[in-house]
Amino acid sequence: MNTQALLQRPVLTLNRRWQAIQTTPAANAIALVAKGAALIIDPDTCAEYTLHSWADVSRTQRALEAGVLRSPLLTLIVPEVIRLTRYESMGGRAIVFSRRNLFKRDGYACQYCGVRPGTEELTVDHVLPKSRGGRSEWINCVLACPRCNARKANRTPQEAGMRLRRAPAKPHWTAVELGLRGQRRVSWRQFLSRAYWEVELEP
Repeated sequence: MNTQALLQRPVLTLNRRWQAIQTTPAANAIALVAKGAALIIDPDTCAEYTLHSWADVSRTQRALEAGVLRSPLLTLIVPEVIRLTRYESMGGRAIVFSRRNLFKRDGYACQYCGVRPGTEELTVDHVLPKSRGGRSEWINCVLACPRCNARKANRTPQEAGMRLRRAPAKPHWTAVELGLRGQRRVSWRQFLSRAYWEVELEP
């Protein structure tokens, strides 16, 4: 891959609290690190590096990496994740509560048993039934297969003796948008899932 293409590679940007907020081209990411406004994150260890300490790592690993930038002064493996050192805002816009986004959030799977029967079979289940005051909103709606939907009926999961695989929560727009853009890298998974998808139920 040529230098220009490497400099345009998307880099996942985390805020100071390790929350994913956007992607930025590698050239911008490296500039932020050079100014001291960000640190490079090793996705495998979550260790943080300045530009010069990352250059030391790059020198030892460059024979194993395809994405390497070289200059007379530095050899750098193109970073995949950076963390801003001061910025805390989540940024972005609120995600629209829609059927499409609900399917995306729940991974096209029943949130009770985990099966993926296809979009035609999945239904939107209200955790607290609408007939009992439950609202159509992120924290009260999940995908359910026909079998689980029939079993739960007009009851709460607790009343039906069922357990949700994860608590329904409003996703952050960047998590959804990154997936839709097709930019998501394997190394980003833990940073996205840690913040948005692994919300545990209270016992």
